[in-house]
Amino acid sequence: MTARLALDVGGTKMAAAIVGDDDRILERAVAPTPPDAGAEELFDTVVLVVNAVLPAAPGPLAGLGVGCGGPMRWPSGDVSPLNIPGWRGFPLRDRLAEEFALPTRVHNDAVCLTVGESLIGAGQPAANCLGMVVSTGVGAGLILDGRLVSGASGNAGHLGHVVVHPDGPPCRCGGQGCLEAVARGPALVAWAREQGWRPTGSGDAGALAAAARAGDEVAVAAFRRCGNAVGVALAGAVALLDLQTVALGGGVSRAADLLLPALFDAFDRHARVDFARRCRIVLAAPDAGLVGAAALLDDRWWPVAGQVAAPRSAEWSPAPESRLP
Repeated sequence: MTARLALDVGGTKMAAAIVGDDDRILERAVAPTPPDAGAEELFDTVVLVVNAVLPAAPGPLAGLGVGCGGPMRWPSGDVSPLNIPGWRGFPLRDRLAEEFALPTRVHNDAVCLTVGESLIGAGQPAANCLGMVVSTGVGAGLILDGRLVSGASGNAGHLGHVVVHPDGPPCRCGGQGCLEAVARGPALVAWAREQGWRPTGSGDAGALAAAARAGDEVAVAAFRRCGNAVGVALAGAVALLDLQTVALGGGVSRAADLLLPALFDAFDRHARVDFARRCRIVLAAPDAGLVGAAALLDDRWWPVAGQVAAPRSAEWSPAPESRLP
């Protein structure tokens, strides 16, 4: 396969890369996701970051693979990411295909991380692995028996909407006590503020991590609470799916020193059957998301013929607008 174009769309940043046929990143560019932006401003940012890497292409590109937060209509690539309120039913695949005149495939960003991890990371030897993104949202992708699992609507792996605290905080999906409502970066900050944390500077999850490393008790407790929730969710997922490896990625995972002790403790307490306790929990390779997005152009990781497997009217639809931010 020739070089491919990859795009990773997140709630805080958008990254593009040229990926060689050996899964090596040849060029990359990153731009912040504009906060509170409308659909067209968001798309303009995507175009900007993709155009930044195109001059480095070694020749004609095989296509464009995109990882984006969900939920989404799949495989048609209409996205409604909970962590990007400006896009609701946005036809991301069609707009990108038109803009860059390339075959384009869009899947969940956590699915891309999982595929990339199986190619270049610790998940390589595992036929049964879960890749998890913990950032402004929480998602996961699944490879079982060596095959990518997309589910009926392409949204398989939404671990962020597994309930970990039935009486916990409301979630943006309309539910209550979801893992995402506890563990996503802004939720950590919101909880810490409710407990009396008074930040200086940006006041975001990065500032909260710095405060925790400096010994702030509330900040430490916020990451402990997050790690505990992730560990509980993973214990259930590993028992359900008989996984060999779990790979953690996303912005919040950069606070692994703060999260992992509580995560491992919760996993150890709740994953008691022998086969579940054999699962390894590791940090994902830094480029896994982009490499996995590029890999969508390989039919091994795209288990449908062509670009659209069903009429749009028959595909998954977002929740009512009143339940989305």
